[in-house]
Amino acid sequence: MKTEKIQLEELTCPSCITKIESVLSKEEGMEKAKVLFNASKVKVTYNEDKISGEHITDLIEKLGYVVKST
Repeated sequence: MKTEKIQLEELTCPSCITKIESVLSKEEGMEKAKVLFNASKVKVTYNEDKISGEHITDLIEKLGYVVKST
């Protein structure tokens, strides 16, 4: 399992939390997805054999959020 925090440009509403967590939690290999609203981050724990960090980032961007490069 791998845990990482993905920095987003900005989260503007609490409903963003539900939207992001719902989509990510349905992905195979995703152990946990938690949005840290005030920090504009998504903390994810996932199985690297089943899902990649790049795929997670792509899913977030498809929802309309901007992921900051690290």
